[in-house]
Amino acid sequence: MQLRPEGVRPVFLRRHDRSAPFPDPGQTDGNLVAIGGDLSRERLLRAYAQGIFPWFGEEDPILWWSPDPRAVLEPSAIHISRSLRKSARNRDWQYHMDSDFAGVIDACAEPRAGQGGTWITPAVRAAYLDLFAVGAAHSIEVYQQDRLVGGLYGVALGGLFFGESMFSRVPDASKLALVLLARHLQCWGFGLMDTQFITPHLQSMGGRELPRRDFLRVLADLRTQHPQGDWKISLPAHEMF
Repeated sequence: MQLRPEGVRPVFLRRHDRSAPFPDPGQTDGNLVAIGGDLSRERLLRAYAQGIFPWFGEEDPILWWSPDPRAVLEPSAIHISRSLRKSARNRDWQYHMDSDFAGVIDACAEPRAGQGGTWITPAVRAAYLDLFAVGAAHSIEVYQQDRLVGGLYGVALGGLFFGESMFSRVPDASKLALVLLARHLQCWGFGLMDTQFITPHLQSMGGRELPRRDFLRVLADLRTQHPQGDWKISLPAHEMF
């Protein structure tokens, strides 16, 4: 884990008290807002509605974060480089949505160079599979020759998509998944993609940081909206790339 709590001490949540409220992240000084609780559907959806998400190591208790600043990407502002456009045209890619959520989350959980472990524990996997089963979580899959080579998954709430993790087994696969998602979110009327933390990869594609207070203000507006999307590929490749 790279983030460290600072400022106001986080609230401790009891595991079986699912009605216990999260603190208002807008009133806290630190990035870590709560510890403990569980990963039930009710608690997860309540957390996302407040701009809070779980992220913790295999040996940690459940940690709930609302970082300041917050990394976001506007679907209409996604940047596609010339090399990525060329890759999209010249390689045999196939795209799907929600066709293999379990495969995507398992691929995201695979060990990566420079990381000692994964935050996607069996309990986290089960929790997001449950969100997928009720239509709250979604996945984007990129294939080559019927092999899953890239993708991402996250949670949709109102007009905002919370990206959780992505993976790539071949160059450009995760970037293409992100572009495909952004194009469809724009078409469906979503206002924002939450990417949690900024990285050079996301920044190169149009990601930027918002002060937490601004992110929470946008979230309060977007979470009540009702964009239209059936989570199926509906745009031709030439309109996506």
